[in-house]
Amino acid sequence: MTMLHHIATRVLNTPLMIHSSKLDVILSVLGPRIGIDSEPHLAAFDAAPGMAQVETVGRIAVVPVHGSLVKRSLGVQAMSGLLSYDDIGAMLDAAMSDPGIDGILLDIDSPGGEVGGCFELAARIRGMTKTKPIWALASDSAFSAAYALACAADRVLVTQTGGAGSIGVIAMHVDQSAADAKEGLRYTQVFAGSHKNDFSPHAPLSDTAQSTLQAEIDRLYNLFTAHVASMRAMPESTVRASEAQVYFGPNAVQAGLADAVMDLQQAIASFTAFLTPQGRSRSSARASAQANCAHHLETAPMQDQDPVPSAPQPAAVAAQPTDAAAVAAAARADAQAIVELCTLAGMPDVAMSMLASGATVDAARAFLLDAKAGAQSPEIVSAVDPAKTTAPKSNPVLQAVRRLTHKE
Repeated sequence: MTMLHHIATRVLNTPLMIHSSKLDVILSVLGPRIGIDSEPHLAAFDAAPGMAQVETVGRIAVVPVHGSLVKRSLGVQAMSGLLSYDDIGAMLDAAMSDPGIDGILLDIDSPGGEVGGCFELAARIRGMTKTKPIWALASDSAFSAAYALACAADRVLVTQTGGAGSIGVIAMHVDQSAADAKEGLRYTQVFAGSHKNDFSPHAPLSDTAQSTLQAEIDRLYNLFTAHVASMRAMPESTVRASEAQVYFGPNAVQAGLADAVMDLQQAIASFTAFLTPQGRSRSSARASAQANCAHHLETAPMQDQDPVPSAPQPAAVAAQPTDAAAVAAAARADAQAIVELCTLAGMPDVAMSMLASGATVDAARAFLLDAKAGAQSPEIVSAVDPAKTTAPKSNPVLQAVRRLTHKE
């Protein structure tokens, strides 16, 4: 019972980054065992056979991130499905120091968990990516705190049935004073300090205590959304607009929370190909383009990012669609044009960043031209071979050279 009460203190009256449905399950199981009158609908927490083990596939270390996440498991993970940030960090450290490992894949199936220790581990993961590439796979869930870890990886993948998101913070207070009275119990708290008894389960939550808890939840939510925006190179407003929603499979990619839909075997195959010199070279070029894209969109003129001018000129108003269907059709056409431009430029991964930031077609075209001109990518090739043409007079390359040298 002592251990159960210890777990209860880590679940109740404290901000959590966990999917709300999982919190309900925990309370339904934990409540009756610590005196909270709640009807259980599951017999136990997630089953866990013991300490998570790293699996090595080729030169890739697959690190399991399974179960509810806590700062310290205190030896109860085997019976309660808990996994501590310390244990995850230890597995990552071992993989980083192993010369036989070239890359790390986080195999994530977690509803999230405690706030404490989460952002510190996420920062460590992002730092580790500078030494060895780290990918994350939501198989089948990377929610809340688990997504905070996933988005710190170089690349986020999701299975067809897997989910990502739940970018929010939640806390639960249980008022069991009515149950106490029913049992003939009456608690009297004697304390010093006006906030000492703020979250007692034997009394309703006071307005002051609720305000205090809400302020802390808001602070952590700001931290969470800023973290995801930074890790995924997307506007924080887009992250907040998700309203802690969860996205599954292709929808997670469309929302910008994941990069591709793959199962575990496909992820390992793709990661293995990436770890070749050719794969690293292509990825480096794309990463550079994406970074340039983010900078370009952040510094672009406001008219490129604001689809509704505050004071439009009459001509501009006349050019706008006049009904909702036409507006939606125009938006879809612009989105398709941006995707096609990025694909033709050999940088399809950039399209999602552009769409998420609200870039216009003109802004996308300008960025892609600048990126291609500056990158001198080996993928840019001429479709005209001057040495093989049978009609020199019609060759545009030769014509341009002749004009420049005044020979024509």
